[in-house]
Order: sequence, then C-alpha cells, then structure tokens
Amino acid sequence: MLEVLVRRHLTDTAAVVTRYYGGVKLGAGGLVRAYGRAVSAAVDALGTVRRERFASLDVVVGHAAAGRLQNSLLASGHRIAEIGYAEEVTLTVLVRPSQAPAFREWLAARTGGAVAVVEGEPVDLDVAD
Repeated sequence: MLEVLVRRHLTDTAAVVTRYYGGVKLGAGGLVRAYGRAVSAAVDALGTVRRERFASLDVVVGHAAAGRLQNSLLASGHRIAEIGYAEEVTLTVLVRPSQAPAFREWLAARTGGAVAVVEGEPVDLDVAD
C-alpha cells in the first residue's frame, strides 16, 4: 500500500484497506498485491488534489464600479474569495504569486488605476490535478 503512494508521489495521505475473509488464503505476497491494487484503484477513482499557496489581494473599489469590476474578474477567470461591503467594496481576489504582477497590471488597465490593492495573508488551497 505504501509503495503505491510513494510511486505516485502522494504526501499527506492515508490509505485504509479492509479485507473481509472469504475462506481464500492469499498468503503474504497475495495480500500485499491485493492491498496495493485496492489503493491504486481508489486513487484512480478519486483523483488527487495538490495544495497550492495563493496570494490574497484586497481590491478596494467604490460601490458604483463594484458590480462591473466583479463581472470582469469572474469573466476573466479570477477567483473571488470574499466580498465585503462597507464605505467601499472590498473584493478579495486569490492569484498565484507569480501572477500577482500581471493581475495588478490587468486591474490598473481595467479600472484606469482607480482602485487600491492591499496584499493580505497568503492562502493555501487544494487544487484538483
């Protein structure tokens, strides 16, 4: 079982296989193969996720422009983690750290530089492979 996880480079993973005895003795080698196949089949069926760190950027914008900016962010595939309404609207956007400069440029071009961007704490998310 462990060999399957090691070969597939899976970390932070636990595998539990339960075998109900049906009268057939598999022997040590047979059990190892059966358990390995069970773990392999489970990983194939479920898939895997990868944990990635994202930069959290708070985009502060006026109420009049918030809806338009939110639609632009969603249409361009950006992740909006949270929206806060107060005196101004704060859209918390998650981007990969390497894409943060390009996002800031995109945002400045989209809004004419009329929004403030404040970097928050990084966030770890599970991303499907």
